[in-house]
Parts: sequence; C-alpha cells; structure tokens
Amino acid sequence: MAYRKVCDAQGGPLVGEGPHCSGGLDWDLDKEELQEPGPSMDRMQMQHIDCQRSACSDPGPDPDPELMEPIQPSVSVSPHGRFERLQEDPNYISHFTRAPAHKGQRRLHCFLLRYFLAAVGLFVLGLLIGWFTHTQSVKRPVPQFDSSDLLEELLKRITAEKIDALQKSFSSLPDNSEEASARYLYRQWVGLGLTDVHLSNHTVLLSLPGSTPNTITDRSSHQCFLPNGNPCDQRGPNDLPRQQFSYAAYSAVGSLQGEVVDVQYGSVDDLRRAKDSLNLTNRIAVVKLGQAPLLYKLSLLSELGFGGALLYVDPCDAPPGRHTWNQAFRVTLNPGGNPAIAGLSREAGESLTSLLVQPISAFLAKKLLSSSSAGQGDSCIPLVMPANSERKKITLTVGSQLSYKKIYNVVGYLKGRRNPDRYVLVGSRHDSDQRGGASAIMNQLIAALTEQTKQGWVPDRTTVFCSWGGSALGNIGSYEWGKDNSVVLQSSAVAYVSLNSPVRGTETLRAAASPTLLQLTSDIQRRQLLSCIRGGNCPGPTVSSLQLPGDVSFFANQLAVPTVEFAFEQTKGEENTGFLSEAQFSVESPETLDPLFKFHETIAKMTAEAILRLVNDPVLPFYPLDIALDVQNKLKDKSVVSPSMLSSAASLRDHAAFFQSETMRPANDPKERDPSHVRMLNDVLRDLEKSFIIPQTPPGVYRNLLYSLPGKTPRFSVLRFSQEAALHCNVSSKAVKHNTNDKEVLCHSTMNQSLSLILRAIRSAERLVCFGLDLFENYQREAK
Repeated sequence: MAYRKVCDAQGGPLVGEGPHCSGGLDWDLDKEELQEPGPSMDRMQMQHIDCQRSACSDPGPDPDPELMEPIQPSVSVSPHGRFERLQEDPNYISHFTRAPAHKGQRRLHCFLLRYFLAAVGLFVLGLLIGWFTHTQSVKRPVPQFDSSDLLEELLKRITAEKIDALQKSFSSLPDNSEEASARYLYRQWVGLGLTDVHLSNHTVLLSLPGSTPNTITDRSSHQCFLPNGNPCDQRGPNDLPRQQFSYAAYSAVGSLQGEVVDVQYGSVDDLRRAKDSLNLTNRIAVVKLGQAPLLYKLSLLSELGFGGALLYVDPCDAPPGRHTWNQAFRVTLNPGGNPAIAGLSREAGESLTSLLVQPISAFLAKKLLSSSSAGQGDSCIPLVMPANSERKKITLTVGSQLSYKKIYNVVGYLKGRRNPDRYVLVGSRHDSDQRGGASAIMNQLIAALTEQTKQGWVPDRTTVFCSWGGSALGNIGSYEWGKDNSVVLQSSAVAYVSLNSPVRGTETLRAAASPTLLQLTSDIQRRQLLSCIRGGNCPGPTVSSLQLPGDVSFFANQLAVPTVEFAFEQTKGEENTGFLSEAQFSVESPETLDPLFKFHETIAKMTAEAILRLVNDPVLPFYPLDIALDVQNKLKDKSVVSPSMLSSAASLRDHAAFFQSETMRPANDPKERDPSHVRMLNDVLRDLEKSFIIPQTPPGVYRNLLYSLPGKTPRFSVLRFSQEAALHCNVSSKAVKHNTNDKEVLCHSTMNQSLSLILRAIRSAERLVCFGLDLFENYQREAK
C-alpha cells in the first residue's frame, strides 16, 4: 500500500510546501492499515522518497493535465492534510530500491541545503538593505551653509517689529510675579522650537522691604524724612511702593543714633582724613557710589567702627538726562548666591554686614551734609560737607525683613552636532525690574536660531539659553544653577554671552569682554556701527575688560569662562561712574526708552553674531595674544613690577603669538583641519583664562585677574587694593569682630604677595601655551 500527499484540492502543488516534505509525513491511519505487510509498505516508502526528491530539487515544468491518467483513489483524511491511498496496480513500477541504511544521510543533505539557501537569502537581503540605505543617503545630503550667508539670513530674521511684538506679549501678562514670567518664558521657548527646556526653582532666603518705609530723623529739628527726601507726614498712598523699593537688601536692621560723617567715596584717603579728626565708633557715614565696589567700601567702614551708612549718587556723577536728584534706589549687599547657604539665618535675625545701610536721594544727602553745592553737568559742583559746619545728629531706622521664597530659572538647549558637549551660554534675567526688554531680545534670538535649524542648519556646539531669577538681590538664580552644574561647566562651558541689561540708555554703545574675546567683540561692534541707527552720528567702538555687573559674575569670576556683553548706556565710562550700576533705580519701560525698538534690534543682532561665531566656528574665535598684550599693558608701572615679571610677560607674548600663527591658523584651513586636532586646540584655548584665577580678593573684586576696575590707567585690581591695604591697616584701630577673612586679605595681602600671585598666573598661562605647542608638534610628527 502506498500513500501520496494531496497538496491542493484543485490538484496543483502548494507554494512553499516542498521543504516540509523532507521533514517527514504526518499519518492518521487505522490500526488495520498500519498492520498491512508486504509490498504495500515498500511502495509507501518509495513514494515518500519520491516526495523528498521532488521537494528539494527543481520540479521542472508542470505536466499536461490531459496526458495524465486520472487517479481515483479511496481517500483517508488526516488532521494535518489529505492523503490518497493508492490501490495496488500491476503497472506501478518503482524506480528506487529500499535502502534504509542511507535514509538519515539523505535527510542530512537536505537540511544542509535548506540552511545554505537561508544564509544566501539573508546575505542578499543585507545587500538590498545596504544598497537602499546608501541610495537614501545619496538622495538626502547634509546641507552645507556658508558662514557669511548663514549670518546674513540670521540677521534678516531679527527685526525691531518682532522684538516689539514679543515685548508687548510679555508686558501684557496679568501677573508680573517672577513665577508667572518664568512659566511664560518656558511656554514661549517650547513654542519657538526648543525641544529641551527646563523650569527649575530654588527656595532661597530673600531680603524684602518691611511693612513700613525706612526713615531718617533729624534729632535737632525732630523732622522725619523718607529715603527720597520727602517728609514722612507728606507721604501719599502712591508713595508706599516707591519707598519700599528704596532699601539695602541684607542690611542689618534696627535703629541707630549718631552723627553723620562725610567720607565722600569711602576711599582709604577719605577714611584717613575722617579718622584723624574724630572718633568714628557708631557714627553714620554718608558715602557716594563710584570709584570702588560698594562691598569693599562697606568692609572698610565696618573695620573702622562705623555703625551705619547712607548711600547716594552725586548729581555730578549721574548720567546726562538722568534725573536722580529726588530718587532713592536699591542696592544689594549679597555678593552672590543663596545667603542661607553662607550661614545667614532668618530666625537669628542675622545680616551680611554689621552696618545699618540705607540708600538716599542726593536731595536728602545735601540736607544732611549742609552742602551748598548744586548743578549737574560740566558746571556741577560735587556735594561736600563744609569744613566748619556742625555735624547733624540723626536716627536711622531700617526695617527690612528676611523671608524664604522660591526663585525660578528657565534653561533651554539647542543641541550641537559635532561637539554637543561644548556649551555656549546665553543669559538674561526675567525679574520685574527689567520690564521684559532682555526677555524680548532673548525670545527673538531663539526664534531666529531655531528657524535656521528648520532649514537644515545644525550648530557645531550646544547653545544653552538661560533666564535667571533672583538677579536683583545678588544674582541668586545664576549662582545656584552654576554651583549645581559646576563640575560639568568647568570642562564644557566655552563662553557666556550676557543680556543682563541690554538697553539702559541711548547715549553710548558699550561692549565689555574678557581679553580672550576682545578681537571678536571689536569686529562685531565695528561692523554693526557701519549701519548705525542714528544716521552715522555714532561713537567709535568702545570695548573694555572692565568687571561686569549682573549674572555674568559667577561664570567670569568663579569658572573663568570667557564672557561678552553688548549694551546701550546713558553714561560715559569714566572713573567715578564705573560702579553706578550698583544703584538699582526704578527702570523705565523699554517702550519709553526705545519706542521704535531700534536699539534693541542692534543689541540683538550683535549678540546673534557673537553666538553664531561661538557655536559655529571650527576653531573658537579666541586670541591668546590679546591676553598676553593685556597682561603687559597692566604692568606698565615699573616702579612696583620686578624684571622677572616683565620677562615672563614678554615670554608669554612670544609663545602666544607663535601659537596663534603656527597652530591656530593652519587649523582654520579646511584642507588641513582634523577633528581631533581642532578639539584639542579648542580645549587649550578654553582653559587659558583659568590660569588667572586667584584664591581670594577683597569684597566685590573679581578673582579673575583679567578683569579690571574702572580707572585712568589699566592695572591689575589686586595691585590697587594691595596698596590700599597697607594704608588701611595703619588707619584701622578697631578690633575685628566681623569679616575676619576680609580683614586678613586687606591687612596681609602685601604688594609682594599680590605680585607673586600675578607672576604665578602668568607662568601658568605660559606653560599651558607651551603644552599646546608641544602637543600639536608631536601630533603633526605622528601624522606624517
């Protein structure tokens, strides 16, 4: 008895059934049928072998159905298929002999052939996938952008009308709280196309005005004055918010009775004259802002035993057109960050200083000093107490309060392609004092850059957009975020572009940058001034490396990250006006300062060009030679500088010039550019400023030696205060109870110690440049 598998009800073979035949057949037979002996079993085996061969070889052309004899079998049905039982037929001839011993070998050959065919199929499939992928990559090449065309397209997207619309949207918020502003910016940035945006908050200790205004009472006349000079009994309902704005954040609180002492700008010479004439214990100093950092002045006053300080801006120092005669202002005594981390406690009623500090108007200062000075501008006579006048005795009352509040930071990322772990930070602030001008420029920059990415452009490095909270009270947001991410930033931060207060006047276009970025900043400013918004009546480029106020402080001062900032101001950068920005006056709205938003547009375009160069240039636009020249320029006073220091500065200049010409210039050539070479080069350029960080400085002075203080001649700020420190130690006779670290800096940082710090910084920078030269020389030798 023989069986043949019926593969299709219509008589045709099923596609793909061949390989299953070699695996054996499924049988569903009655016991009687299985027990049939004899030739029928031989026929069954022969038919099975025939099925195996027909499955694993080419079946050939289909036979003609008309030439085939019909088979009319009796059918037995199995669960796995239909089988036809063949009746015994004398004409049925077998072409095979039964060979049970070779049955396993035939099955093995068929298995191997099946695996071979499967492997060939996979190989062909892989070739097809690879060909398809390659075809797709050829069809969609990565777009290439010329730098000049890219800059032109980027600047075209920045217009005054767009910034005006963004400003109106920001100023129309019903809630002007910091949280509402931060959440608005978060939604805006996501909507503008940033895919990675974070909104974070920090609970910090803030110093806020009390429920009643601070007052100054003349004890002789018993007349009470508000900080702006108005009598306390003439206070109107609209004056309360304005008076609450006039205070010194983190000042000591309470009441103090004492005589007022005119100390002018609070310099060591001014304090020496006051010390020679009277006892300064628990006196109240009347101090002008300017010439030196406020925190430095207050540290000197505290050392000499003063109990309080009244701060004002002399009308002769005020910017032209700025009417500050009857205006008080706000200052912060917080050097940076959350004061609670420094040990300040609300419960203990502590403060950052032992002094009661209160800002007042120039009008009130004139009354307290009994001064006859008046006027403003070229004919202005500075305020000064007459030599023979009687000193007024006053009662100073300060009632500010400490409170724990949340501040909010918004941080968004535009990821780079080749170097995503290198960050260019762009920072602004969203507190209510700025009225949205900086935020509108920031939103315009984000919109313009993300629009370029939609056209296929991807920056080389990652751009990190930051909007800080708590800036007015000590740059708290930027400090807290910076400290949380300091480990990453020390190795990844490339530069910081500041939008701290971009339009604070309309008279002077000023740029400030670290020496590393002076050349880039000058080029940008000069190019933008060619199309000046005032019809060609524009000042020439003014670029300096002066110490910058605002959130840039942490990145320049703690991390030595190269920084740049463009801003319109209302004043000229003279010696006495350098620190007037510490006085926070009530800010005019951007619509009032710049109704057409042309000044905002100019700052936005200059900032956009700086960002584009920093994120897109293969070699960072840093110039080591500018650092060396700046160092030499600050060592011109040869009376205090040793020959060895001058020699080290000259050596640094020579090595920096060679490094800039022989290493940086070839790396800018696309034919010679190698990614690993460029990355090593950029790391050397990034770390060069870190050599100039010193351990400690007087209060309010940058630790980064490359930033200088305003003055007639450039010099290292640490040298200036070292000279004053020795003089101050001779003047001071009060036992120190506060700020012992500052006392140590002031009295024990002699000129020789300061010069030693500078010499060490110069040699450290020179070693880094030489290391770069040796590294790239060995690299080029190995490449050959």
